[in-house]
Amino acid sequence: MNLLKKAAISLAATSMIAAPVAASAAPAARAASAVEGQSELEGSGWIIAIIALAAIIGGIIIASDNNDDSPTSP
Repeated sequence: MNLLKKAAISLAATSMIAAPVAASAAPAARAASAVEGQSELEGSGWIIAIIALAAIIGGIIIASDNNDDSPTSP
């Protein structure tokens, strides 16, 4: 690799590391707004977690299937 290509890769890697750090260090300029009512989804995090867990377990079961399917043609 030539020097220009190495410098470009180095700059890209540095910017990928520095961007999230700079964004998290930026002061929050947003003001809080008034909320009329409570969220209807409050407290339903465990339902989403159970559904995600069931999907993961189902995917593992499907992926680990023995696949002893014999062809129907002779």
